[in-house]
Amino acid sequence: MEKALERKIKVIWDFRGPTAANTAKHHAKHLDDFISNEDITTQIIGCHHYGEMHSIAYMVVTETELDIVRKRLKPHRGEMYNDG
Repeated sequence: MEKALERKIKVIWDFRGPTAANTAKHHAKHLDDFISNEDITTQIIGCHHYGEMHSIAYMVVTETELDIVRKRLKPHRGEMYNDG
């Protein structure tokens, strides 16, 4: 399957507590390094803050790349990613 046609998965790490926002931002920096070192196709990384006590860091990968990310980075959960 051609990578451009593969489904994309948003892998997510949840952080909770008073330091959640800073921890999520810091984790996103490590995800950026991982993408560079592993030549991940999709260059989408970010954080989202749901409130003072819950933030996430996330990265988008193709189905082919999902296995290495799951084994090496152990995300907490994932969901289908829609670019639109």
